[in-house]
Amino acid sequence: MNNPSQSLVSQRPLTQRFNQRFTAICLSACCATLLLAGAAHAAVEEDVAKLQQSWEHIKYQMPAANQEKEYEQLMKNADQVVEQNPGKAEALIWHGIIEASYAGAKGGLGALSLAKGARADFEKALDINPDALKGSAYTSLGSLYYQVPGWPIGFGDNKKAATMLKKGLALNPDGIDSNYFYGDFLFRSGDLDGAEAALKKALQAPPRPTRKLADEGRRGEINALLEKIAAKRKQ
Repeated sequence: MNNPSQSLVSQRPLTQRFNQRFTAICLSACCATLLLAGAAHAAVEEDVAKLQQSWEHIKYQMPAANQEKEYEQLMKNADQVVEQNPGKAEALIWHGIIEASYAGAKGGLGALSLAKGARADFEKALDINPDALKGSAYTSLGSLYYQVPGWPIGFGDNKKAATMLKKGLALNPDGIDSNYFYGDFLFRSGDLDGAEAALKKALQAPPRPTRKLADEGRRGEINALLEKIAAKRKQ
């Protein structure tokens, strides 16, 4: 008859080997998942960076007369990026930014459907990850709300604009874009002092190493708006 204690002893190595093997399998699965997630994140970053570079070139280096056609082409690229990166807030944000820029270049009532599409992109991005790109969806959505005409023509709404822009600032208080758009909104609302403060803070924003052209272009827009503020005060 087998000794129960000997039986238990003989089972322990088997149990230990099973546990070790199971742990190794779990660790391998976790590592594989992390690697896949890292690769997916790197892929969307690379795709978004290409859209950013193309957008910057169009906005700050191309004549205004050529921008509508170029944005139309860039929209096709943005469509592909969203399709290749489903559920990624970053891709949706940049799809919306390009669509909003295309609407601005197109102008007129024909641009309203593009603006609505951009709004939908930003709202989807907020549902997925409101913190993505330091709250850029809030800032971009806020800029749409104060630049698009209000009812009955469009969906423009200054109250919603203020809410969204402030949320963007809460996530990126020192950003050049978040402060610029808030300053532009305040300027259009007649608050010259508030606009000047926001714009000067925008000029103090730390440079973005991979967004040199965008930073230079935005600083040019900020300085132009500060000149308008100075001119209004002289009136």
